[in-house]
Amino acid sequence: MIETAVLNQGWDEGTDWEALAQKAVARAIALSPHAALATTEIEIETAIRLTDDAEVHTLNRDYRGKDKPTNVLSFPMFAPDEIASLAEGPFPEAMLGDIVLARETCAREAEEKGIPVSTHATHLIVHGVLHLIGFDHISDAEAEDMEGLERLIMADLGHDDPYGD
Repeated sequence: MIETAVLNQGWDEGTDWEALAQKAVARAIALSPHAALATTEIEIETAIRLTDDAEVHTLNRDYRGKDKPTNVLSFPMFAPDEIASLAEGPFPEAMLGDIVLARETCAREAEEKGIPVSTHATHLIVHGVLHLIGFDHISDAEAEDMEGLERLIMADLGHDDPYGD
């Protein structure tokens, strides 16, 4: 079972961020190589914080050594090689980690792409979840794998290619 908690700090109140995040997290996990996490009896938890650029800037500086805001940060609780074993237990629940999105950066990028903020936020949540379950984009090969999976998940959610023109 997948549980997603959302803390909304100043994002658009007209969007059901809880439902959007829950769906994005669930589909990202279900369509990943770790799909067993989507059907396990263990409660798989993810926390999503919707905040502003100032907070993300601070987190990015303090945890990644990058003194600037970014669109999304992921803080995994497990090493990539531990993810596959989560579906078997032995715990009744497992916190995959936290995902933090920056409102102003997300809104600016969505406007540049000509898409709704909710669509871009969905992509950033999917991207963040993939980081939580061990994906990265440091090498070109890793980036291709991760982006291909992001395209698949976003299409499954009814959205266009997030990397398309």
